[in-house]
Amino acid sequence: MDITRANTFPTMAGPTDWFTGSVEVELLFNLHDKDRVGGANVTFQPGARTAWHTHPLGQTLIVTAGKGLVQRWGGPIEEINPGDVVWFAPGEKHWHGAAHDSAMTHTAIQELQDGKSVDWMEQVSDEQYGA
Repeated sequence: MDITRANTFPTMAGPTDWFTGSVEVELLFNLHDKDRVGGANVTFQPGARTAWHTHPLGQTLIVTAGKGLVQRWGGPIEEINPGDVVWFAPGEKHWHGAAHDSAMTHTAIQELQDGKSVDWMEQVSDEQYGA
């Protein structure tokens, strides 16, 4: 058994290649078995968001605070709120982040395939985000 106490998880700023705006990533698990599943709490300040990306084995988001936005390629922008659970299918191109007027935190969970959990793509433009 291994217990990691609250407020002791490794935290980093979201890399600018993967995010627009102020984003903090708190790594929750995948610290011991780098070949299975990873999870993190991700906090987006208002207007912050991911770049377009896909996951080889899909991704689950559990919204824990604030108001957010999600969009899959070619689909409408959808609002997400605390308690909502979002599933992106394997290979589904998408983005997620905070609403214009609210921060948002979600727990992101994704499995790894051949040591990889995500393929990052182009940034979400201001026009795409504001659509």
